[in-house]
Amino acid sequence: MAISRDEVLHVARLARLALTEDEVDRLTTELGAILEAVGVVAELDLVDVPPTEHPLDVVNVWGEDEPHESLPLDDVFANAPAREGDLFRVPPTV
Repeated sequence: MAISRDEVLHVARLARLALTEDEVDRLTTELGAILEAVGVVAELDLVDVPPTEHPLDVVNVWGEDEPHESLPLDDVFANAPAREGDLFRVPPTV
């Protein structure tokens, strides 16, 4: 399955990416190769393959969550670009 230059530009616009002409050409080729590889997998007969969420047994190796004291506010806001009282100040979103 090929991807067109217009489709790459459309996805770039949706992602708000400013791409150069070279990047558009390179991504058209690379995304086309990725879609072709996915298409090969889609052609496989997987009727007798049981569904799995993970091929290996996965166990949680973390300890239990235990409540503890929160960080001091000065530490929390140490790397914040802007602070308004006890809140992070962020630019408005449209």
